[in-house]
Amino acid sequence: MSLLAPEAALAALQADPEVFSPLDEQPILVVDAGAPGASRVAERGRHLPCVLVGVAADLRRVPAEIGAAGFDILLTDEPGAPRPWVSAPGGLDAALDVLRTVVATRPFASVALVQLLRLSCQGDIRDAVVAESFAYSALQAGPEFAAWLDDHRRRRAARVHQRSAPPSRVDPSAPPASSAQTVPSAHPAQPIQPAQPAVLVEREGSVLTVVLNRPGRHNAVNTDLRDGLVAAFRLAALDDALTAIRLAGAGPSFSSGGDLTEFGSLPDPGRAHAVRTSRSIPLNLLASGVPATAYVHGLCIGAGAELPAFCTRVVAAPDATFRLPEIAMGLVPGAGGTASLPRRVGRHRAAHLILSGQPIGADQALAWGLVDAIEPRHGMPAADI
Repeated sequence: MSLLAPEAALAALQADPEVFSPLDEQPILVVDAGAPGASRVAERGRHLPCVLVGVAADLRRVPAEIGAAGFDILLTDEPGAPRPWVSAPGGLDAALDVLRTVVATRPFASVALVQLLRLSCQGDIRDAVVAESFAYSALQAGPEFAAWLDDHRRRRAARVHQRSAPPSRVDPSAPPASSAQTVPSAHPAQPIQPAQPAVLVEREGSVLTVVLNRPGRHNAVNTDLRDGLVAAFRLAALDDALTAIRLAGAGPSFSSGGDLTEFGSLPDPGRAHAVRTSRSIPLNLLASGVPATAYVHGLCIGAGAELPAFCTRVVAAPDATFRLPEIAMGLVPGAGGTASLPRRVGRHRAAHLILSGQPIGADQALAWGLVDAIEPRHGMPAADI
């Protein structure tokens, strides 16, 4: 779909109200936001089952009301554009190519995302988390996620097979296996270390420090880590003397997001929705009522970007990078990102961040309001773990 003049878009809608939808293979509509009639397209577009993008090379010719109209994303060539505009990374053409490719590949997830974001800021943030879970669960039963999961499992099986395969050549100078087994080891077996808890919790005075503790997996969120966070926040809710929560991650990253080894492990979407809402990390954090500061560093992917955004304050190390990869999986964010991110960066920028799947660094996150400060890693909780 090329850039349309507003008049052409309105004429197409008049001729066929369903022309722009994932069912008719036109799930994205890109309109010149500076041309007359753009606001009429946006007003109608806020209810269309498609991704509605407004573009403008020069913001001086764009009517002020466009920012409050129904566009899902607003793109411009101008650097440092004010909210809600996104300064197109690499230029308008490149940014539009990324969006068109993503939406064409994952049309159902893409349209579900923008429909969800249109609703997310209109009510209580907790209701937005529940609405997200409904969309996530529906998409889990869809063909896009099924295709991604099948490909992911195939690639993982290939990697396991490659690691376990015997070497293709035998070194003739190597001793026979039976002989090698008789050689005593120069390194006696070490005692097995007890497994560390997935979440560390420490109280000091009136402050509760909660640390994601799967450093070898970049703090990927599995069942144990989720349950540990839920338990920590439920504990905080019961302690009237607490005045602050500090949330941090051990190791090289705050969190790389959901643990892919557990994706698709629940038997049905209905049960997945029940688990997601009854054992919700963000809902339990919000229910605690205790002001929280998230200290993030390294990879902040998926849940690693979504969860900190629920906190009262977010402090990022200079190496922090934020990325939302769920659309490529045929899903929407599942850790509350469609509720937390738009409340920090606005609906339009949240839509671009999630749809594009492209990373942003700490400086851009600070400029957008995704984080509140950039500070050295060595001064953060768990920096020495």
